[in-house]
Amino acid sequence: MALQSALFLFFFFPLGGLLYWAVPSLRARNGLLLAASLVFYSFGQWQGIPVLLLSALVSTLAGRAMEREKGRRAVLALAVAVHLLLLGAFKYLDFFTASLNALLGLELPLAHLPLPMGISFFTFKSIAYVVDAYRAGGSGHGFADVLLYVSFFPQIGSGPIARVGPFAQQLTGRTIGAAQAAQGLRRFILGFGKKLLIAGQVAAIADAAFALGPALDARMAWVGAVAYSLQLYFDFSGYSDMAIGMAAMLGFSTPENFNYPYIAASIRDFWKRWHISLSSWFQDYLYIPLGGNRKGQGRAMVNRGIVFLLCGLWHGANWTFILWGLWHGVFSAIESAVAAARKGRPAERSRRPLLGRALGHVYTLLVVCIGFVIFRAADLTQAGQMLAAMFTAFSPSPAATLAWERIAPAAWCAFFGGILGSLPIVPYLKERTAGRGWVEAASFVLAAALFALCLLAAAGSGFQSFIYAQF
Repeated sequence: MALQSALFLFFFFPLGGLLYWAVPSLRARNGLLLAASLVFYSFGQWQGIPVLLLSALVSTLAGRAMEREKGRRAVLALAVAVHLLLLGAFKYLDFFTASLNALLGLELPLAHLPLPMGISFFTFKSIAYVVDAYRAGGSGHGFADVLLYVSFFPQIGSGPIARVGPFAQQLTGRTIGAAQAAQGLRRFILGFGKKLLIAGQVAAIADAAFALGPALDARMAWVGAVAYSLQLYFDFSGYSDMAIGMAAMLGFSTPENFNYPYIAASIRDFWKRWHISLSSWFQDYLYIPLGGNRKGQGRAMVNRGIVFLLCGLWHGANWTFILWGLWHGVFSAIESAVAAARKGRPAERSRRPLLGRALGHVYTLLVVCIGFVIFRAADLTQAGQMLAAMFTAFSPSPAATLAWERIAPAAWCAFFGGILGSLPIVPYLKERTAGRGWVEAASFVLAAALFALCLLAAAGSGFQSFIYAQF
């Protein structure tokens, strides 16, 4: 079941919400949430339920075992290994088998295991749980609480990757009020609008560009690359808004996942703004344990390379994801090395952006856009065709011209609207209108109108799945 589906919007969540608000105690509400999360997951892919249950069970047993001083490190290693083996078997086994067959000329059979929905997200949650339990000297959470943590239905499909500490505190002490629920609903509708009205529309431009192959010209290639960058941002940040808003309606606070990443002036700044929960996960559970920057700049660059390599692999079993991760890793490592070399300069100069703010924005957008071309491509051949067209195919192509002429006006409106929406205009307006009650009231009226507009758009084009649901 998808958050944007008619089944979820008009049956599952309204009915579940009424039952949730009707139940008086937090304990009963937690039980209802757990049941709802498992039902939600079953509609998406019931075959993944045993994997989800096993992941939660391993985490629970590991957390309890770490309450004993002896053998805690071994328990940690075993629990993390089990989680990684589950992830590897379902997500990467066929990829590595096919790669081995191609490299060595073998004919090893492929397993074709069904990929459990959200396995990358709930595996990282489970690993975070056991690592935090190890650091805290154990965890007393029961199986039901751990299972609810890893399967919480607003986050199970595409995150954000919440930490167990704040989540567990809210299981036993959260307040649910009408004002909070109304604000959560408004946030949910905003994300729904991002998905339907921007990501869903600019997808047509990106799909048309990537489908042209050798017939691409530079004009269509660049527009397609920018369109996909907008599609991915508004699709994924839209899901995050929906998840955050939905959790708020249930009384839960969820970490933010995006902070206007396209205004970043460096790749390091970009990753502080893009998929924030994943970036912080890699920093806390991989980069710092590897040594971070405590063992010299050379080791820090290697650690960054490892982090981004695994970040790319986390996104999918494809060489394009690995190359995308390495692409960001190279620029992040270079920026880190240059920043370390500038530390000897006066403080006011060392804090300045490496290339100046304006040029830094251009550089970052160029690196990110090229990276997303690699990310979007079906294989390295298609990525090469797209990049070659962007920088060499300056003569108009008849096929590309026809594709350009077929772009609908609604797609162009979404394209330019997405560019404006990528800028922090809303926070600026909020700051300028703070304390004016009519603005808050008007925002709810606009949210209702936006929801109606989304339903009209969905009626015409249908409900499309979120991009990150495949990860």
